[in-house]
Amino acid sequence: MFWRMVHRWFVFWLIVYKHLFIRFFQLVGLRWLFWKIAHSNEPYERINGPIFLRRVFEDLGPTYIKLGQLIASSPGLFPEAYAKEFQKCLDRVPPISTETAKSIIAQGLGKPYTEIFATFEDEPIAAASIAQVHGATLADGSDVVVKIQRPQIHDRVVADVAIMRRAASIGQRFSKQLQLSNAVGIIDDFHRTILEELDFRKEGRNMDEFNEIVHTHGMAELVAPKVYWDYTGELVLTMERFHGFKADDVEKIREFGIDSEKYLRTGLRGWMLTVMLYGFFHGDVHAGNLMFLPDTKRIGFLDFGIIGRFTDEQRMQVLKYILLFVTQDWEGLAHQMVEMGSAPKDVPIKEFAAGMAKTYEPLMSKSLADIKYQEVLPNITRYALKYGVRIPNEFILILKQLLYFDRYAKLTAPKLNVFSDLYLVDFLFTPEAMKRGMDMNQIMPILQRIQQLQAQQSAAASAG
Repeated sequence: MFWRMVHRWFVFWLIVYKHLFIRFFQLVGLRWLFWKIAHSNEPYERINGPIFLRRVFEDLGPTYIKLGQLIASSPGLFPEAYAKEFQKCLDRVPPISTETAKSIIAQGLGKPYTEIFATFEDEPIAAASIAQVHGATLADGSDVVVKIQRPQIHDRVVADVAIMRRAASIGQRFSKQLQLSNAVGIIDDFHRTILEELDFRKEGRNMDEFNEIVHTHGMAELVAPKVYWDYTGELVLTMERFHGFKADDVEKIREFGIDSEKYLRTGLRGWMLTVMLYGFFHGDVHAGNLMFLPDTKRIGFLDFGIIGRFTDEQRMQVLKYILLFVTQDWEGLAHQMVEMGSAPKDVPIKEFAAGMAKTYEPLMSKSLADIKYQEVLPNITRYALKYGVRIPNEFILILKQLLYFDRYAKLTAPKLNVFSDLYLVDFLFTPEAMKRGMDMNQIMPILQRIQQLQAQQSAAASAG
């Protein structure tokens, strides 16, 4: 491992210096000259900060590309220019060879692929930074996809993340923007989640758990792929193949005449249910991990490698936090944040609450199409610094998922507001919710407030 770390440090600085040298050539005008000679018919593209970082990440390989994909999928958590540029990372991961993939199947499952699959597609359906996916069929005719981990990825990830954290720590000393973004905290969260992704048995168990939860609550319109456990291990995951399209595929949505707002509200409601009642939730709900399945009229959740979990105490805290947020009880939320240890005990409650109301108002009063997260998120960060607020990583992960919905909801359901839609929490009034051990003394006043707001919204809709 030591030599792996030394090697990755050497590669890291070699690639960084290579791209710094290219930027120096641009500064003195030599890059423009070479470009005109070699690409006389193409427009010259200057290398700015986002392009520079994206090119460095691509050269550094899968771990950095995975971080780039996180940036691309979080337009509200990172500067807009970087989120947009890193969109180019979403489909730029070179696949491993088919022979290598087949050898990993044999290594992971203890037998050659020909003894497991009746057919196996050599061309991968998708190639990601951690793994790639191939289509196949089982002997009984079941249509499946096989997720195969890249070779020797674990040691490389550990070495790369250590380098990332060191670079982020140095960067925070010199960059106010990196300080506000808590770059080290982002890398620590990235480290935890990417290590969880490297054992596909965990992902399989997560899918089974999700399916059990939605079945218990009669949410037949939500589903995760069925896992074929006889053909699944740490390095290989065999699961049901979904046939549909991503939640942000506007053309397909129009072609099939789908009520995308209804689908998205249903999907998000199911996600909120798992958070509030089970302390378990999908931690990477970007558009690529949500599929509309028109043949079965369901919503498919994919890629359960990143999962958030709460203890019972944390679950009650997050339940109250979200409900107080939805009902815009800012003073109650201020007290809750003190109770969680997220705000200092001596914080001036009324001033703190008034500041929260002003800071979060754009999220509550506007549709997704009108919210400008590149303006809202820095305001939230500055507000947090002013009052010494520290939000636990698990709560940040929840906010991140709500922001992921923004990317495709803006395209397909622009009137939706995931922060103030009371339909998303109405499952709290069901008998099944009561069985989940909620402390009704704590949340009943909030639920009564929600009922009042629901009645007001219904009256307003009828009058309209």
